[in-house]
Amino acid sequence: EMLVDWGIVNSHPLMRGSSSVDRGDRTNYVNVPHVIAMVGLPARGKTYIAKKLTRYLNWIGINTKVFNVGEYRRQATEAYKSHDFFRADNAQAMAIRSKCALDALEDMCKWLENYGEVAVYDATNTTYERRRLIYNVVCERFGFKLFFVESYCDDPKIIEANIREVKVNSPDYKDMNKDDALLDFVHRIEHYKACYQPLDEVQEKQYSFMKIFNTGTKVVVHRHEGHIQSRVVYYLMNIHIMPRSIYLTRHGESILNLQGRIGGDADLSERGREYAVALAKFIKNQNIPRLRVWTSQLKRTIQTAAGIDAPQERWKALNEIDAGICEEMTYEEIQQKFPDEFAARDQDKFHYRYPRGESYEDLVARLEP
Repeated sequence: EMLVDWGIVNSHPLMRGSSSVDRGDRTNYVNVPHVIAMVGLPARGKTYIAKKLTRYLNWIGINTKVFNVGEYRRQATEAYKSHDFFRADNAQAMAIRSKCALDALEDMCKWLENYGEVAVYDATNTTYERRRLIYNVVCERFGFKLFFVESYCDDPKIIEANIREVKVNSPDYKDMNKDDALLDFVHRIEHYKACYQPLDEVQEKQYSFMKIFNTGTKVVVHRHEGHIQSRVVYYLMNIHIMPRSIYLTRHGESILNLQGRIGGDADLSERGREYAVALAKFIKNQNIPRLRVWTSQLKRTIQTAAGIDAPQERWKALNEIDAGICEEMTYEEIQQKFPDEFAARDQDKFHYRYPRGESYEDLVARLEP
């Protein structure tokens, strides 16, 4: 991690321009925009966490975007040559890296000022000084909220798996063989380690943060506050860094499907039962260890999974959208009987709520564990 060059910082446009902290036109947004700043050495899963978190927050309706400093650095420099670029005594490279970090910070704050709700600042941010700069800009200059998320890992197996899976395929190494890339990246980590200062509950007691140790074997949460940070903590305590497989299938054809009717709780049709048999055969041939099956509580999904030899759970949260007064009707019948409702659904499918039923937005909320 670069030590902060305050000359570069103070001459950057970010520090000279004025911040328009009045956000009166943001009445539909989370009251105060949030920055989630990642912390940690390379190959600790920061970018993976940042992307997963961003997808989750967008999915629950919070406008979120990642700002990855590594991408700014790749755009600003010639082709990557070697780990020497990351040496603390490489003044020329240090100037480029400082400018990229500040450019990303500036773009992020401008985006939040205009229409963003949560921004994820994806960088190493591994010194007290660097984090103090982020705090100064985000909290004191712009009046946003800040939450640090550190991924701390000292398990060599996890680190090596991450380097081999992700880092050697980075654009930095597109013209290098995998073994050379692996060696170069290990050296790069050593340059960061030389001045790495993990988040500290005493030295940095004023910050809100969480630390995730070895992909979740232990989690420390310090001074988290408010709805957004609670959602972030809950989600990150439950994500899986290591890969796993999830098989998704639609239920087999039901009797109401044959009639073009929505909702209801019908049995499978003859073709639907054929699909259930074929599915059970397919899953058996996959020979999946520790397989678990989840279905909704509706007959068509339970019957579809009936032939699969594995523990099964029924989840009401997985039930199809409740179409309220339109249950078991065809779309033609809805258009005839409730023309205003039919038109409103066409206008905005995600937010439209069936009378005495649900919207897709409601569905997203109930799918949260």
